[in-house]
Amino acid sequence: MTGTLWQRLARGVRRLQQRPEWTLFAGPDWADRIMTAAVTDRFHAKQGRSIGRWTLHAHGHRLTVYLKRHYRLSWWRGVLATLWPAANWSPALQEWQHLEWAREQGFPVPGALAAGEFIGPWGRLQSFLAVEELHEMLPLHEAVPAAAARLDAASFARWKRGLAAEMARLVRDLHSQHWFHKDLYLCHFYIHIADTNQTPQWRGRVHLIDLHRLGHHAWSRRWWQVKDLAQLLYSSEVPGVTGRDRWRFWRAYHGKEEKGENGRLTGFSRSLADGWLRRMILIRWGRYQRHNAKRKRLGQGRGPTDYRQPT
Repeated sequence: MTGTLWQRLARGVRRLQQRPEWTLFAGPDWADRIMTAAVTDRFHAKQGRSIGRWTLHAHGHRLTVYLKRHYRLSWWRGVLATLWPAANWSPALQEWQHLEWAREQGFPVPGALAAGEFIGPWGRLQSFLAVEELHEMLPLHEAVPAAAARLDAASFARWKRGLAAEMARLVRDLHSQHWFHKDLYLCHFYIHIADTNQTPQWRGRVHLIDLHRLGHHAWSRRWWQVKDLAQLLYSSEVPGVTGRDRWRFWRAYHGKEEKGENGRLTGFSRSLADGWLRRMILIRWGRYQRHNAKRKRLGQGRGPTDYRQPT
């Protein structure tokens, strides 16, 4: 519902998206309460936005979501939403749209259950997104050291080879369509906890989260490609990840690996001008390292695997 311009300006309107099961768990009046509901589990708030884990119950069933709320969005977003309400000016409805696109393209992503914008009055804009929890799953910066501790050396090496190939497939498929994550840190890839105890068939088992910055860029694709891959390289500095693992990812990302008669790899496609791309990634990676070192010197640094607070 977008109403008239006067309604949006003077009274305010709501634009809501939801899955059929959402009202069952959240209640029929959920839209009246969503921005003020007490969510304290794994709660984090910063600069007018918050995220927390919210557990809902209905008829003996449980639903756990991560609720992202944006209480103070910039004035220009509010003005544009008032004038053109169907354009998804809020980060919540943008991420809803991104998750829908990714799911339709076959990327393993969390399920979005509800999202909405509160437009007005007088140019105000708030939004929220409820995303289903990835139950019994771990981010890769935690999962890799866990697997290293649980698997023998040979099994762990096979585990990493398969994982690197699947991550490369996901990123390559995303980039080949000129879509870029823009927050492509290791902590935004999730796998099942059970997969740290075994070597699974990885295809479809690595999930990608936090698609709020996802964007399509055809003309500037090289810039965003370098950014994504440099972020992933920077965040790969965790126990258990070696230079050989990074090289395997790089080779799989290029694809079209050639094999000799003995089945060994002899080369791979250079269609992405890999020499230039590699240099640009290393330059960007060095900038990330220097920036993080400066923050640590100033007492603002984060832990070695805490690359991003949730947003």
